[in-house]
Amino acid sequence: MPSIAIIGASANRAKYGNKALRAYLQRGDTVYPINPRLSEVEGVRAYASVLDVPGDIDIATFYVPPEVGLKVIEEVKQKGIPQILLNPGAESEELLRKVEALGIQSTLACSIALAGRSPSEF
Repeated sequence: MPSIAIIGASANRAKYGNKALRAYLQRGDTVYPINPRLSEVEGVRAYASVLDVPGDIDIATFYVPPEVGLKVIEEVKQKGIPQILLNPGAESEELLRKVEALGIQSTLACSIALAGRSPSEF
């Protein structure tokens, strides 16, 4: 199973950054919540940045506004994360251009659905 960074993970169970975390955990993935203001989400240690995560990350899924995404995409590249998922509302033309320039594979989709679940299940 892949290791997945949830950028914008939330302790609020109504937010998609929390629903995605639970969907991937239930699927059996290794999940890293990324949020500089939290130490833990759903019992899983949270990290301020993907750069703080020990080991490799296969996918980063973005649950942050595009302006925040623009700030963290360089860290994603530096960490060597090869693929990102931009959830609805996380994308912008500027961010997509930056992702392409950095050579990171991107998918525009609801990552909860890609985990084989529906957001309404959470």
